[in-house]
Amino acid sequence: MPQHPGRSPGNARPAAAVSAMDSLSGVGPRQARERLGARSPGARAPATPWARFSAWLECVCVVTFDLELGQALEKSSICYLSFPDSHSGCLGDTQFSFRIRQCGGQRSPWSTDNRHYDSEAPVSLQRESAHYFGYVYFRQVKDSSVKRGYFQKSLVLVSRLPFVRLFQALLSLIAPEYFEKLVPCLEAVCNEIDQWPAPVPGKTLNLPVMGVVLQVHIPSRMDKPESSPLKQCGQEALMPAPLVLTSVHELDLFRCLQPVLTHVQMLWELMLLGEPLVVLAPSPTVSSEIVLALTSCLQPLKFCCDYRPYFTIHDSEFKEFTTRTQAPPNVVLGVTNPFFIKTLQHWPHILRVGEPKMSGGLPKQVKLKKPSRLKTLDTKPGLYTAYTAHLRRDKALLKRLLKGLQKKRPAGVLTALLRRHLLELTQSFIIPLEHYMASLMPLQKSITPWKTPPQIRPFHQDDFLCSLEHAGPQLTCILKGDWLGLYRRFFKSPNFDGWYRQRRKEMAHKLEALHLEAICEANIETWMQGKSEVEVVDLVLKLREKLVRAQSHHLPVKEETLQRAQLYIETVIGSLPKDLQAVLHPP
Repeated sequence: MPQHPGRSPGNARPAAAVSAMDSLSGVGPRQARERLGARSPGARAPATPWARFSAWLECVCVVTFDLELGQALEKSSICYLSFPDSHSGCLGDTQFSFRIRQCGGQRSPWSTDNRHYDSEAPVSLQRESAHYFGYVYFRQVKDSSVKRGYFQKSLVLVSRLPFVRLFQALLSLIAPEYFEKLVPCLEAVCNEIDQWPAPVPGKTLNLPVMGVVLQVHIPSRMDKPESSPLKQCGQEALMPAPLVLTSVHELDLFRCLQPVLTHVQMLWELMLLGEPLVVLAPSPTVSSEIVLALTSCLQPLKFCCDYRPYFTIHDSEFKEFTTRTQAPPNVVLGVTNPFFIKTLQHWPHILRVGEPKMSGGLPKQVKLKKPSRLKTLDTKPGLYTAYTAHLRRDKALLKRLLKGLQKKRPAGVLTALLRRHLLELTQSFIIPLEHYMASLMPLQKSITPWKTPPQIRPFHQDDFLCSLEHAGPQLTCILKGDWLGLYRRFFKSPNFDGWYRQRRKEMAHKLEALHLEAICEANIETWMQGKSEVEVVDLVLKLREKLVRAQSHHLPVKEETLQRAQLYIETVIGSLPKDLQAVLHPP
């Protein structure tokens, strides 16, 4: 955990949760970023005072722009990502987010709580192992006492959790107070966060901070899509009444995507196929919201490609993303600097959006344009792509959204309508894949206790495509188009690879669980008759290994099955000579 510059590690108190990147402090940006990249072994054991804080946040950063020491910030992407660039012209308070790759160093192994969270959370909300999320609250106001003429400071929450709604709400509470009262306020907030319960999927939690209680529901794999499982959690005992967040991660989809609603289905296809896309927006707020909204369009399917809600020319990966010596990477980039139009001209899809403007009922929509019309200077708003959508556009969706606007229905209703449409589209696409994948699982009757379980059969793309004729997306979706062509391109994308690996891993775990259940339902005494000591000892070792795997990998095994397996181990050991029992029984 980064230390506050004013304290030695030995007497670090709440400020230990504060990484001060203030350019006038004793901690240089490079040091701070290295600390983000690699925690020293044993730096934070589960029993340490900051264990609960660490369940939610990696650290809190304070970033100040200093005109004279500006060059000193060049080696730290996080510093530049914490400020809108000069093209944005953001005055007042601005909130946005970014995502950066973890740099170097040895990654700390997940704690038991973290592994439990990932096993229960939806795949799209699991902790990031190789990236950090940065949630920024930036303030720029005139200040004659500063040489530059402006007060410019950002408060940044760094986390591995993609809880954008929660952390934005948290920042809106603590940042204005911090800018007035500075470090003592931040120390108190960090202490409060260190008292929060861990984020357990399926639980509704009360999170007190600065006299307010945030009430949130942590999503679980067991939640039904579009359900709103938030229940009042001991509200009668809470004074004042809690501030209820309807979601920890979902943005207002309709508001975020309002300039591109006519192309939302094409953009859904681009996200599904993991196509490289640049979003050039007027501010980090707009760029980060559009990127996050687009990458969330595939839920419950996980977006397995890289994405950067806000990206600058100072980022360490700038050269990697802008090189012309190889094909553009599978990344969605949110940018605000028009310079990217020139450097990323070779990218296949560029979305340029302007300031949000209303035109009658439906917001003014960007037009579809050919890449050849892209100009390096004064590029007009539009979706510049040569891509042809595989599916026909659902005109009824736009009509429903327009009708809702005309009737002045709440934005939440329109967002729910749009999210439901995208959810049903994704489900129609993924259900045939799920059905085919399930058919590759060995039959339960073929799993016997004393033999190695049969293998999961391989995925044959041609066999799957043949199955679509009688079990394809046309059964659940009215949209016509080239579904087969869409699947063929999907097979080449990182999203298919990520989905397939995840499903195969889950099936392998299920197979292990079924095999353990088969062993526990068998008659162990009957099996032991006539077996040599070597065979019996081998069974003990294998049963123990299965038990450890079942517990460490959170296999879908009932608790009574685990208890029976432990009983079987004791029974088998008890049948052996005393000297072997002493060897097999741990002291």
